[in-house]
Amino acid sequence: MKFVDEAYIDIAAGDGGNGCVSFRHEKYKEFGGPNGGDGGRGGHVFAVADPNLNTLVDYRYSRRHEAKRGEHGMGSDMFGAAGSDITLKMPVGTIISDAETGEVLYELLTPGEVITIAKGGDGGFGNLRFKSAINRAPRQKTPGWPGDRKSLKLELKVLADVGLLGMPNAGKSTLIAAVSNARPKIADYPFTTLHPNLGVVRVAPEQSFVIADIPGLIEGASEGAGLGHQFLRHLQRTRLLLHVIDMAPFDDAVDPVAQAKAIVNELKKYDKALYDKPRWLVLNKLDMVPLDERAARVADFVKRFKWKGPVFEISALTREGCEPLIHAIYRHVKAQQVAEQAPVEEVDPRFAGGDPA
Repeated sequence: MKFVDEAYIDIAAGDGGNGCVSFRHEKYKEFGGPNGGDGGRGGHVFAVADPNLNTLVDYRYSRRHEAKRGEHGMGSDMFGAAGSDITLKMPVGTIISDAETGEVLYELLTPGEVITIAKGGDGGFGNLRFKSAINRAPRQKTPGWPGDRKSLKLELKVLADVGLLGMPNAGKSTLIAAVSNARPKIADYPFTTLHPNLGVVRVAPEQSFVIADIPGLIEGASEGAGLGHQFLRHLQRTRLLLHVIDMAPFDDAVDPVAQAKAIVNELKKYDKALYDKPRWLVLNKLDMVPLDERAARVADFVKRFKWKGPVFEISALTREGCEPLIHAIYRHVKAQQVAEQAPVEEVDPRFAGGDPA
């Protein structure tokens, strides 16, 4: 299924039912009094985070979603029934914002999380509500309140632990297929992935992490060039970036160092926080480099790229070097998860501004 990460929808909660004007008509009761009931509440619109979904494609072709209105009040003290609610299933990681202002309204971050995105209108009052000692036969009623109506933008940010970064044809799809359960399209000719792929990497029966293959970046991506710029935001929630480098490009005139620097520049221009994320260098396609030249080519790349961080030498095609890489990734991700879950030490508010006098 094609990955659809943006959609626009219009939602309408149900209007409340109108109140009723009615009087009791019973034999031998000349002044029966008012018995008009209230209208029913309009239906709400809920959004639920469904872990079984990974795309917003359902909302690309179904834009209008309306809950039922409440029933009107009736005589004999009968209140109208509430309108039926509707629940919209969305992938975990969906951000819901106002389509006109761009203001972020809600985020679905936890599987099974349910939020109310549009409230139904309250029902109107029947004349039974207006009965008093000085108004024994009220003829007043109120209409139901309108339900919320909104135009929303849905945006899906992939909730992956690790994101693959690199130029088109760097071997990211081959790598994710080698280490995870994802099966992206792979070919022996130059082409770029058209949509993100998610894969679960299992290190042990109860040890795993999620990896995302993002479409390749090109120079100018931060300004909107190419496909990758549409998906840069998916990397914002990852704990680690793997910068995949093609060490054996098809064209001998292509300089891997220049390509790597171009990617880093695009990352920095797009989002400084993304640029500051932990980033590892993964030198791929070393199976295509003669064995006696590998060490020298790797050393030359690291020196000219002026890289001081972790470096992994792999061949995604033959899976050489992949095992140490995924174990190192798991240890890093696990350490970050533990750090995020560590309790925050409470500070006495009396001393929050500095050392006590």
